[in-house]
Amino acid sequence: MKQKRVIPAFKSESEEAAWWHENRERLDRDLVAAATKGTLKRLDKATLNARLAASKSRVVSIRLPENDIELARCQAAEKGLPYQTYIKSVLHQALRQAK
Repeated sequence: MKQKRVIPAFKSESEEAAWWHENRERLDRDLVAAATKGTLKRLDKATLNARLAASKSRVVSIRLPENDIELARCQAAEKGLPYQTYIKSVLHQALRQAK
C-alpha cells in the first residue's frame, strides 16, 4: 500500500506555490494512477458540509494602533502574505496557545 503524501509546512504562499509547481507532474501521475485503480476517495455531502461549516468565518471590525498595523504589514510582507491574513493567523495562533 502506498503511503500518504506528506505536504510540508510552508513559510509563505510563494513557497507553497513553488512546491505545488515543482511537484505537479508527480501529483498528476499519482492522481491518474489512483483514478485508474479506482482508489480515489470521494468526499460525501455530509463531510463536505461539515468542513464548510467549520471553515466559515464572520467579518468583524477591530481597532488597532497604527504602529501595530504597520508592524503587521512589514512582517506579512517578509512572509509573502497579505497583512490581514497574517493578522488573522497570528491571532489564531495566540488563541490556540492560550487554551
